[in-house]
Parts: sequence; C-alpha cells; structure tokens
Amino acid sequence: MAKLRLEIARQQIEFSHRYTLSLLEGLQDADWLWQPEPKVTHIAWQVGHIAMAQYGLTMIRIRGKEPDDEQFIPSTFFKVFKKGSAPSVGAGGYSPQEILAVYQAVHVKTLDELGRYTDEELDVKLPEPHAVFDTKMGSLYFCSTHEMLHAGQIGLLRRLMGHAPLR
Repeated sequence: MAKLRLEIARQQIEFSHRYTLSLLEGLQDADWLWQPEPKVTHIAWQVGHIAMAQYGLTMIRIRGKEPDDEQFIPSTFFKVFKKGSAPSVGAGGYSPQEILAVYQAVHVKTLDELGRYTDEELDVKLPEPHAVFDTKMGSLYFCSTHEMLHAGQIGLLRRLMGHAPLR
C-alpha cells in the first residue's frame, strides 16, 4: 500500500513541476523580476521558494541534510527564498537561469531519492509536525500542493504582466 502511496506522491510532484514549468515558458528575464504595486512578490522569488521548499519537504524532513546537498542547492538559497523572506529587486543576486537550474536540480534529486524510501520510513511521525501533516509521507504529499499554491501566484503574476492565460 505504501508503495502505491509513494507512487501517487511522485506523480503529484511531477505534475506540479510540469505545470509550473509551463507557466515559465516564454518569459523574459525581466518578467521574472517584475512586481505589481504594491511590491509583494515576483516570479523569481516564487520559483526559488518552490525549490527551497521541495528540498525541505522531500529531503530534509525525510532524511535530514547531507553534505553533498550543497551541490544542487546552495545554502544561501534559504536566506533569500525562505518563508517570510521579502522578494528583493535583484532576487538575492540570483539570475533567473540560476534559480531555474536549482529548481530543476532539486526536482531531479527528489525523484531520484523517492524510490529509496521504505514504507516504515514514510509512516514515521515527524519530530516537529507541520500544521498540515505529521508524517514523512504527509510531507511528500504536501510538496505538490505547496507548489501548486505558488504556481497559482505565478499564473496571476503572468496575467498582471499582460500575458495570456494558459488555462
């Protein structure tokens, strides 16, 4: 049963990733940093935040941090894109290409690691439960929901910039 649950989580994570990528297609670098008035967010922050959160939800909460993680997500990403951080005009010094590369690398690493988890590991209660879930499996399920929430914000930003709706 847990392998089926894990497959559902994987499919949801892949779907939300593809959906977000579809929203990013055709955007110019300036679009990534554009902010509506009042200045509250931009696409660069949304994508960086999704990458940082996916890492946290699918790796840190499941297996903890590992020394090699810095190879695909810089530690500075957390300061710039964590919950409650303010989207800066320059996206914390990261270019849209760098943010997208981290977003893609975290996703690839997530999919690579999903098959390594056991039923027992995923049903473990977290030492620090989240408001929405309290197990490692719950963390995996929430990952796609969290991304779709931010994909909605990306879609709204696109519309506010004058881009045609995709759906």
